[in-house]
Amino acid sequence: MTNTNILMLLIPKAQVDYLYSDFTIRQALEKMNAHGFNTIPVINKETGVYERSITYGDFLSYILKNRTDFDEFEKLPLKDVKSNRNIKAVSSTKDISDLVSTILEQNYVPVVDDKNVFIGIVTRKKVMSNYLNIDK
Repeated sequence: MTNTNILMLLIPKAQVDYLYSDFTIRQALEKMNAHGFNTIPVINKETGVYERSITYGDFLSYILKNRTDFDEFEKLPLKDVKSNRNIKAVSSTKDISDLVSTILEQNYVPVVDDKNVFIGIVTRKKVMSNYLNIDK
């Protein structure tokens, strides 16, 4: 695989769905359900900083642990739901070769600028297409 800068395969933030960290649990679940995601990035609304990614499994663990009534989800903040997987962001200055082992374990890798501001994602599909020289 040739060294390709991540930016060449980036899906920009404007084309990516994500959650804001100040969402309620209900807002987050509704957005994930509407788009059919299993995992989604969470960013700070004010700063744009990538905070984490959250999965349906994280919500399920929260529900099973807390036995919360669904109506309460409108009031409870997303920050109450802990992430069980640590999906780290990578710097936009990295090469694709720097994230191959990561992309094998997850469907996407969040990409941030030098101030940790979320700028988009690189998907496993894009990396594999690049590696196999398949038309995107």
